[in-house]
Amino acid sequence: MMQTVKQRKSRRITEFGDFQTPPELALAATQILRDLGVRPRSILEPTCGRGAFLGAAEKCFPDAESIIGIDINESHLRFADLIANRSNNRIDLRQGDFFKVEWKDIVAKAGGPWLIVGNPPWVTSSNLGAIESDNLPEKSNFQGRAGIEAITGKSNFDISEWMILRYLDWFDSCEGTIAVLCKTAVARKILLHIWKKESIPLRAARIYKIDALACFGASVDACFFVLELQDRGKAVECEIFASLNSETPSHTIGFIDGHIIPHIATFNEHRNLLGLDNRYIWRSGIKHDCSKVMELMRTPVGYLNGLGEAVDIEDCVLFPMLKSSDIGNGRIETRNAMVVTQRFVGQDTSYIRTKAPRTWRYLESHAELLNKRGSIIYKNKPAYSIFGVGPYSFAPWKVAISGFYKKLNFVKIGSLDGTPVVFDDTVYFLPCWSEDEAEFIDSILHSEAAQAFFHSMIHWDEKRPITVEILKRLSIRKLAAALGRENEYFRFTEYQEPPLFAAI
Repeated sequence: MMQTVKQRKSRRITEFGDFQTPPELALAATQILRDLGVRPRSILEPTCGRGAFLGAAEKCFPDAESIIGIDINESHLRFADLIANRSNNRIDLRQGDFFKVEWKDIVAKAGGPWLIVGNPPWVTSSNLGAIESDNLPEKSNFQGRAGIEAITGKSNFDISEWMILRYLDWFDSCEGTIAVLCKTAVARKILLHIWKKESIPLRAARIYKIDALACFGASVDACFFVLELQDRGKAVECEIFASLNSETPSHTIGFIDGHIIPHIATFNEHRNLLGLDNRYIWRSGIKHDCSKVMELMRTPVGYLNGLGEAVDIEDCVLFPMLKSSDIGNGRIETRNAMVVTQRFVGQDTSYIRTKAPRTWRYLESHAELLNKRGSIIYKNKPAYSIFGVGPYSFAPWKVAISGFYKKLNFVKIGSLDGTPVVFDDTVYFLPCWSEDEAEFIDSILHSEAAQAFFHSMIHWDEKRPITVEILKRLSIRKLAAALGRENEYFRFTEYQEPPLFAAI
């Protein structure tokens, strides 16, 4: 079937993150650089598109000796050529694939100081994988993820993040400025990389918020991100400006104890709570990646799956479930159930064939959907495997929070008719083994000290602002001690966890 023009345009935007920069936005951003005193000898825009930044750079930096623009799209380059023809031939346009161009050669041939400017693609690696695009860098764990994080969704990344890190590589032997439009979350990831690496000579960093919805029709928090690189630079703070027109920063974020902190004063007031806790470890809900089959809706006449089919399977594999939206809105009445095929990761699922034959037939009848799950975590695993499952999944009580909702709303959850409640994988929780323990955990997490500690570190503009990494930074033991409740902490940590729930 032939694609419509609209479909082709949609794929192009998805594949290349093709949000062309409005000329007025490019000019306003470039004027900021000029006002900051940036004086480049050479200017490079690695994904120049239709040339909005090239034209702005030509106007703002009349003393620059060369302005180089490169793009994979020949149509865009023809449009940009209209700008080049009016610029006294200072603009050099070239067609090239970002992932194949020898960028260091280009940087080495022209003199510094350099300005690398532009609007790298706003697309993630998982978006490209979904449309089977080959417009990707070579596979590598460039974020330094360890263990399971390296092979699950946490290894997903923005293509612009990968590109900007390459820009930093080009500055190995020269100084200059990197100034790009990008998601604010990407800017913070780049800052974290720079601050952790320490060897990158950052003189100053600034983030200017922009209205991405007005400029690009994209509902995402975005910014104009400016990095000034200079020998012996050691800046560990970044000024945040509310807009391109702001003359003074609204606040400053900084790098403390290995983390980017959005509210430095509040964090310092409560940093005594920072630390790992060996007893209370935050967990994620169960990951199955096939909600149409694995999640069932309870109706007066039985269960229905996401395909609208009536489902009759054994109770031993069915657990009441709450989704992120339930936890985020404080709904603790379970309306759905999850098919839980394993009690621990890697468990042989062949037991289902004999212990729960109706369930096995149900799974077999939907094997095509289950086998299509794209994540590598299911590769070479037992049939119909799930992930993020263990004894903690079956604790009779839990204190949970949604990762998607922009509020610190911890919820105490008990079992339903003696069966533990499970969660989807966007919910984080602490397993508890009695109602008293759950009440203790819930109450101290709602304390002013805990709330202030978390608020000082959460970036609320993130798509998933509350992460398990942030939650794990709080030591439950230190919090209990600070609240004068350490005796209760030790009383509950002496408990022995019950045996694996309903082992079958």
